[in-house]
Amino acid sequence: MSTVIFACVHNAGRSQMAAAFFNLLADPSKARAVSAGTQPGARVHPEVLAVMAEAGVDLSGAQPQRLTDELAQGAQWLITMGCGDACPFVPGLKRGDWPLEDPKGKPLERVREIRDEVRARVLELLTREGWAR
Repeated sequence: MSTVIFACVHNAGRSQMAAAFFNLLADPSKARAVSAGTQPGARVHPEVLAVMAEAGVDLSGAQPQRLTDELAQGAQWLITMGCGDACPFVPGLKRGDWPLEDPKGKPLERVREIRDEVRARVLELLTREGWAR
């Protein structure tokens, strides 16, 4: 089974959305996702909770976590979320970077657009790697 880490700085928005969509849409016998950040926030952004709930995904129990060596152990992929120089680097993993806008503090309409772009990118990755349900 393949493990994908979705990472951003605070692990409170884009990476949470990506991991949730990935785990919802992936064949669980082939792949799973976790999310983490280099400087985890205290909680998932409220606007992210709201737009994900609209899409039928409950992130109310999600807690930002730090990207550690232990978390990265056994992973095959690291996909960062457009955090530039603040993006984490884990040697030995396949890399991807999705230059996505941070949803923090944005109007709900914009956060919905970011959510939909995250979902589309996750679907493309799942299809390309043969991990879709």
